[in-house]
Amino acid sequence: MAESTDLAILDARLVDPATGRDGRGSVLIRDRAIADVVWGAAPTPGEGVRRIDGRGLVLAPGLVDLRAFLGEPGAEFRETLGTGSHAAAAGGVTTIVCRPDTDPPIDDPAIIDFIKRRARDKAIVNVLPCAALTKSVAGREITEFGLLLEAGAVAFSDGAKALRNPQVMRRALIYARDFDALIMNHVEDPDLAGGGVMNEGEFASRKGLPGIPLEAETVMLERDIRLALATGGRYHAAMISCAQSLELVRRARAAGARVTCGVSINNLTLNENDVGDYRTFCKVSPPLRHEDDRLAMVAGLAEGVIDVVVSDHDPQDVETKRQPFGEAANGALGIETMLAAALRLVHAGQIGLPALLAALTARPAGLLGLPCGRLDRGAPADLVLFDPDAPFVVDKRALKSRAKNSPFDEARLQGLARLTIVAGQVVYEARGG
Repeated sequence: MAESTDLAILDARLVDPATGRDGRGSVLIRDRAIADVVWGAAPTPGEGVRRIDGRGLVLAPGLVDLRAFLGEPGAEFRETLGTGSHAAAAGGVTTIVCRPDTDPPIDDPAIIDFIKRRARDKAIVNVLPCAALTKSVAGREITEFGLLLEAGAVAFSDGAKALRNPQVMRRALIYARDFDALIMNHVEDPDLAGGGVMNEGEFASRKGLPGIPLEAETVMLERDIRLALATGGRYHAAMISCAQSLELVRRARAAGARVTCGVSINNLTLNENDVGDYRTFCKVSPPLRHEDDRLAMVAGLAEGVIDVVVSDHDPQDVETKRQPFGEAANGALGIETMLAAALRLVHAGQIGLPALLAALTARPAGLLGLPCGRLDRGAPADLVLFDPDAPFVVDKRALKSRAKNSPFDEARLQGLARLTIVAGQVVYEARGG
């Protein structure tokens, strides 16, 4: 990244998700960090400082996305660190945790070093590698956590593959406990999911499609929670999608388990009816659930049981999506539209803006021990200035991702990033913003 310039963002609506404070103010940026936060009247910055008028806009910490597939190495035809980071910046995301199920997978310190070097050269936002939980993401033998953490891994997961062997999961939680490392599992039992392609229920039956039962999620989640309780390890359910899972997490917390969970922006804002006439862009994992489950996810987020919201950015090429619904690959774009889609909940009065932003910034940063996610003097100047009310229609052709499989294509959304700042440098500025 280029050398940063002193900036003053004046008279914006400041939202600090770490404290919940929300009010008018200004922020001064110097030397890649927040130099000052002034609540109330706008200060007069000194000479040589670029002034940005924030009136009518919200200034918040940049979004931290714990789950995105960025293609490198091995799937550059789907996404690259460069294209993925530009999509992230356009959506106000300043930190991405990239999935490890690449080709080869991120199961060796040398691959982590490759990711870090490529990100330094090609990415315009922060890219942090999540290391593979098991070697070759095969689910049989855990990786060398210590060496991978030393190389720069921030968590451990097998990406879109669930770790189905309970003995291996138990060993992983015990081993990770010694490093206070975070284990993130994709909670979908492949045997219970079977050949299902969407949520099991009346809608799937009417469409003639085999369903995935809720138990595919809840059985694995309950197993993992019991193992987390027994071992004392830090466990994160990457994405939950139904009311029963929410209750399991709530009970685990009450029992003292070190358990957290996330929800995909897809399961938070869409339901099974969005599959419509076999729209393969809406074929995702976990599948879009019944509206009652979606509303439970919204309530769980507002209550704080759900810790983080993720994009589950999973670009697919045309060949894997232009198929009959049952044969199409899982996955959808999410990183560029995550903020606008999430703001649907704010506009509907279902959650306050500070609480929503906490799940997109401060809480994911806290899970990984990152210094970002807060508006405070000395914090990294990773920020987004956005217009929460700006209306637009999603055009997949205009998205910056290399792939175009967005479930929000042609959807009417509100909320556009006007300015995205990483380490004090403007990496994205909307035309006319």
